[in-house]
Amino acid sequence: MASAEGVQDMSDQITVVGTVATDPERRQTSTGLPVINFRLATNVRRRDEATGAWVDGQTNWYAVSAYRGLAEHALESIRKGHRVIVSGTFKLREWEANGRQGVAAEIDAIALGHDLLWGTTVYRRAAPPHQDGAATTDGVRASPDVGSGAHAGAEDDEGDGAGQRDSWAPAPGSDVTPF
Repeated sequence: MASAEGVQDMSDQITVVGTVATDPERRQTSTGLPVINFRLATNVRRRDEATGAWVDGQTNWYAVSAYRGLAEHALESIRKGHRVIVSGTFKLREWEANGRQGVAAEIDAIALGHDLLWGTTVYRRAAPPHQDGAATTDGVRASPDVGSGAHAGAEDDEGDGAGQRDSWAPAPGSDVTPF
């Protein structure tokens, strides 16, 4: 049954693979949190046994939203036409406009990334928000050596061939986790 706002009283975890149909659009919530929205198209291709040709199945459409840091990172990384994997909370929302009505499939993303079957990507870790060792609002201290070059790290991920190490990565063979 639908609630008063027209949102189904169910939500499930879902993971889908599809094509980004619209460039992500950045907005803010009423409290100032960053959010992005984009449309995602998914379909299944199958081989027609009679003709031997590949045939597209029905296309499913999803409205995808991502919040906070995931929104900011996705805005820099994801474009229309990219193949992506989206994992998040699935909801069905009933809508009515201009005398028409329907049901929209929505995903609030908790994880989002490129589908490496269709191409390559370069991972660049985001800088931690606190690098001075000061206490954060939750009382946890940020490591003062994060970003300072104090750790011998893995080879750089900038692809410039300079061979410099990222300061946040542990030394090879070390079991220290930087996060």
